[in-house]
Amino acid sequence: MGVAGGIAAYKACELLRRLLAEGHQVRVVPTASALTFVGEATWAALSGQPVHTEVWADAHQVPHVQLGQQADLVLVAPATADLIARAASGRADDLLTNVLLTARCPVVLAPAMHTEMWSHAATRANVATLRERGVLVVDPDSGRLTGADSGPGRLPDPAELAAVAATVLDDPGIAVRGATQDLAGLSVVVSAGGTREHLDPVRFLGNSSSGLMGWALARAARLRGADVRLVAANVDRPAPPGVTLQPVTSTTDLGAAMSVAATTADLVVMAAAPADFTPAAASDTKIKKSGTGGLQLDLVQTSDVLAGLVAARTDPRQVLVGFAAETPTPGTSLVELGRAKLARKGCDLLVLNEVGHGRVFGQSTSEITVLSPSGAAGPVTGTKDRLAHLIWDAALAERLAR
Repeated sequence: MGVAGGIAAYKACELLRRLLAEGHQVRVVPTASALTFVGEATWAALSGQPVHTEVWADAHQVPHVQLGQQADLVLVAPATADLIARAASGRADDLLTNVLLTARCPVVLAPAMHTEMWSHAATRANVATLRERGVLVVDPDSGRLTGADSGPGRLPDPAELAAVAATVLDDPGIAVRGATQDLAGLSVVVSAGGTREHLDPVRFLGNSSSGLMGWALARAARLRGADVRLVAANVDRPAPPGVTLQPVTSTTDLGAAMSVAATTADLVVMAAAPADFTPAAASDTKIKKSGTGGLQLDLVQTSDVLAGLVAARTDPRQVLVGFAAETPTPGTSLVELGRAKLARKGCDLLVLNEVGHGRVFGQSTSEITVLSPSGAAGPVTGTKDRLAHLIWDAALAERLAR
C-alpha cells in the first residue's frame, strides 16, 4: 500500500486496518511527504511489518525491485496530483515510484486532492495516460475537503476502497476493465433494496433485501466509467463515489423513479426487490390492538415495475436486466422458474438467485445464473462485487451485439 503526501493520508490508516482484517499481509510504502501527516511508527504498528521509506534502506534486499515484483496488488491511497504526475511520466525518484515501475500485479490508484487540481487538464491527461497503461484509477468522491472547500477530490471512504481492492484481488481482470473504462459514455440506472408498503404510519410490509447487490452493481459500473444513477429503496448507506443516489420508499415510488430515469438510460438493472402486494387502504393512524382478535388485511397487487419498463422502452439498443429471487420446490428447477419469468417480463437478461434463510439477502456472497432468451450462464458463485462485474459484462455484450 502506497501512501502519498496529502491530508487524506489519515484515512489510509483505516484502509490498512480493513485490509488486515480481511487476512492480507500489507507492506506500507509512504512517500517522504506522507510521513509529515502520518509517522513511520504508526504504519509499522498498524501493519505489523517493516515500513519502507527509502530506496537505499536495506539495499542488499533490493526493496525498490522486490516490493513491486512480489506484491499481489499495489494500492496507492491517497494518490496526490504530484504522485500521479510522476507515475505518468515514469519517474523513479523515490521508493514508491520505483514500486509502481516494477509491479507485475494490478495497480490501483485512489486520487485525493483539491477540486481544481483534480479537474486540471494536466491531471486529467496524466490519469488518461495511466489508464491506457492498465492502471485502475478510482475516481475521487465529492464532499468536504480541507478548510472550507468542498467538491470532487475527496478520497473515497476506506470501506469503498477495501471493496475495490478485494474485488481486484479476487479477479485481476476487473482492473483491466476499470482501466479501459469500457462503460464510459454509457448512462446506467440501477435499482436496489426492498420496497415498503405501509399499513399505517409505523408499520409496513417489506422484505429482506439489503441493497448490497445494487450497491455492488453501481460501484462496478462507476469504476468502469459509466454515468450511474442508483434508485434505492430503504437502504441506509452512502452511495458509492460518483454515483447519483435517489431514495424511494414504496413500489409505486420505485416505479415512478425508474420510469423517468430509464428514459435516457443505455443499461438498466432492476436489482431491487419490489413488494408484490400492498394494502388496499392504509390507515392514517396507528392501528391499535382490540381485545384478543387478530387483524385482517386486504391486499392488492402492486404494479410490475420491470414489465412496465420493458413496455415503455423506445430505444432498441437499451438493455434491460431483471433479477429473480426464487425458492424452487421439488420437481421445479431454478432455471425453469427463471425461464417462465423471463418470458413473462420480456427483459433482455434475468439474473437468478435461489433465496432462503441465510442465503443471498444481506450476505457478501451469492450464486447467480444469468438467463437470456438464447441460453443460461452459470451458476457462478462469488462476492457480490465480483458478480456485479460479470453482470455488466453480459449486459455490455448484449448491447454491443445490437
